[in-house]
Amino acid sequence: MSVFVPALEGGLSQLDVLEAEGIHVLREVAAEFERPALLFSGGKDSIVMLKLAERAFWPGRIPFPLVHVDTGHNFDEVLAFRDQRVAELGARLVVGSVQDDIDAGRVHEVPGGLRNPLQTTTLLRTIEENRFDAVFGGARRDEEKARAKERFLSFRDAFGQWDPKNQRPELWNLYNGRHNPGEHIRVFPLSNWTELDIWRYIVREQIEVPSIYYAHEREVFVRDGMLLGVTPHSQPRPGETVETHVVRYRTVGDASCTGAVASPAATAEQVLEEVAATRLTERGATRADDRASEAAMEDRKKEGYF
Repeated sequence: MSVFVPALEGGLSQLDVLEAEGIHVLREVAAEFERPALLFSGGKDSIVMLKLAERAFWPGRIPFPLVHVDTGHNFDEVLAFRDQRVAELGARLVVGSVQDDIDAGRVHEVPGGLRNPLQTTTLLRTIEENRFDAVFGGARRDEEKARAKERFLSFRDAFGQWDPKNQRPELWNLYNGRHNPGEHIRVFPLSNWTELDIWRYIVREQIEVPSIYYAHEREVFVRDGMLLGVTPHSQPRPGETVETHVVRYRTVGDASCTGAVASPAATAEQVLEEVAATRLTERGATRADDRASEAAMEDRKKEGYF
């Protein structure tokens, strides 16, 4: 089965247009801001965003650092891939550690709770300490309702907060990045991409991604309708049976709250076919932290989350 990629006026495909749009946003922000940074977790969206950054500034090096907000509960395969790409590019990696904020008493971890909500404090601290005035993120509008409200450039006040009712217009691809010292802008070059577009691009450009995006055998257990992998950070509770299944991950966030899906898709082309046929969003199906309430993501974003 082949997945159709429509051609637009002038012979450009939809992917060509999305690629050009993302590169345009990256270059505009790099030219306008003094200290931008790119969030890079080793997940597929940040991998594609990093590839666009490579193309935007080739043959020169990417002119800003990469930033990872590390919960301490990541998948080993994803961290290894992150370090591999950083080394290949000769880039500077800034790691903001949630564990450091827990140890310093800036945030408090609930025993058995999720660390994802704690990332906000670490992200804002990392931005403040490094004086970043623009931060690229790989969020897409199709992922979640709150993210559908964001523009390409999203203003954050001195407290890192977002006001969804007070966003700046972006007519004719003109972006307003004005801000005062202490404020910053979040930038989303992949806003108009979908999960299907991401995989089309990965296939077309033959981009390497962490192995857990493809089918593999893994010990898992069922919790709240999700298949959670057995890791040091996600252990079965009494009554939860561990079984070995062939699974893959659609998204690779914190291991304690990111579920796998049963899948035989072992190549990028097979994943692309699978994504083209699915009707479930990746976050709604596999991220426990997004199930808390209808407004869970929007509430966190208002406080400074990605």
